[in-house]
Amino acid sequence: MGNVLPTADALLVAAIFSRDLGAIDWAKARLTSEWGAIALASPLYDHEETRFYEKTMGPGLKKCFVAMERLIDPATLPSCKIASNTWEEEGAKLLASGVARPVNIDPGYITEAKLVLATTKDRDHRIYLSQGIFAEVTLHFQAGKWQPRPWTYPDYQRADYHEFFSQCRDYLRSQKIRQRSPD
Repeated sequence: MGNVLPTADALLVAAIFSRDLGAIDWAKARLTSEWGAIALASPLYDHEETRFYEKTMGPGLKKCFVAMERLIDPATLPSCKIASNTWEEEGAKLLASGVARPVNIDPGYITEAKLVLATTKDRDHRIYLSQGIFAEVTLHFQAGKWQPRPWTYPDYQRADYHEFFSQCRDYLRSQKIRQRSPD
């Protein structure tokens, strides 16, 4: 029988996308006001791998990622997703964008071994967490690089995304070392 041990903290990350750069900035400010400082921010990427979101968000979407400074207990992921859904609803009321959904905010977390994303949609490869939220291991870190799964979204297979996620992984590792070091 294995011993039950506390889980290690994880790095809270969020994908933010919109066609309006002001909406992306608004979302970053909203995340900062609730989750604390941003430790890392990716460049803006063109979100061209799918047209799925065009009906509610319009064309010409840009996407970025942020990693929060403070580490989290992975068990808090459902509350993070519920909060981000609430902020998206706020954004739809506050941002004059001409589309139904001006911004999308998708939280997840990174450990040394994986990138996990939160979702409200059940699928065969997703695990129910709580409060109507599921988790998906979107990427795993093996042989020194990020590896996709059969269900990994096409954009999450991009090398430039992986480069940012590696920076996040390095940041997480440095934070864990700092936490173990005596002052």
